[in-house]
Amino acid sequence: MTEHRKLYPAYDAYQTGYLDTGEGHQIYWELCGNPKGKPAVFLHGGPGGEIANYHRQLFDPERYHIMLFDQRGCGRSTPHASLENNTTWHLVADIERLRQFMGVEKWLVFGGSWGSTLSLAYAEKHPNSVSELVLRGIFLLRPQELHWYYQEGASRFFPEKWERTLSILSEEERSDVITAYHKRLTSEDLHVQLEAARLWSLWEGETVTLLPSTSSDFFSENHFALAFARIENHYFINHGFIDETQQLLDHIDVIRHIPAVIIHGRYDMVCQVQNAWDLAKAWPEAELCIVEGAGHSFDETGILHQLIRATDKFVGK
Repeated sequence: MTEHRKLYPAYDAYQTGYLDTGEGHQIYWELCGNPKGKPAVFLHGGPGGEIANYHRQLFDPERYHIMLFDQRGCGRSTPHASLENNTTWHLVADIERLRQFMGVEKWLVFGGSWGSTLSLAYAEKHPNSVSELVLRGIFLLRPQELHWYYQEGASRFFPEKWERTLSILSEEERSDVITAYHKRLTSEDLHVQLEAARLWSLWEGETVTLLPSTSSDFFSENHFALAFARIENHYFINHGFIDETQQLLDHIDVIRHIPAVIIHGRYDMVCQVQNAWDLAKAWPEAELCIVEGAGHSFDETGILHQLIRATDKFVGK
């Protein structure tokens, strides 16, 4: 049996800085790997997540030149947890600015979960800027996907965790969880915001892996949870700022010529495997990898193996 591929050994960024968007946001970025290597950009999840040092290790540092950044309002970007001028299309513009700053014509775009959404939106807007796509845990921002995770679906598999999520809501509010949480996450009372943020964030932190993981503790930490919950909810109540219900699928012809790998866990409770299947059906040229015995998280053994295989494949290893 083939040994599963693992993260590359840890390595540091060689340069960091902030991109001034001119719209009140400062975007933290870092460059790492080989400046003469294949250009790539890593798009983190959420919306409202952040980059971590181990995300660099998805790429061979001798063969890749990697840009990683914290999206607007989260991680080390400022202002923290800000919703102003924070939409999908603002982020798409930020990615393109970072490409130009890096001085590359094209780059490999790597995104998981919300990062896969953003990768598709960016590629469809700037197809000439993308050399390849590595997409994991596909999320297409369709109404049924939000309904599955925040109303009826995933809750049936995690009833005790969902009951905790609903605990601050009235019976009436429970018919529209995203809206009810939005009221609390945008409250003028920081204590109300934090209570809602921790519960919203922990729901995701405890359902992203097939088996329980101690990494979920990070999701309830105040600084992370506030940005994660406020920004994610802000995007979801606004339907991702995408006008058409199936916009990302309907515009797939724009990018079908771009080499791509689609990776999805069979038992992903955050984003159902149907999402990956629908994307692959619309994009038959892409390689689809459904990983057995895996959930949503990138670092589950089978998913991580396929991600490293994909980045190695596109760099010619």
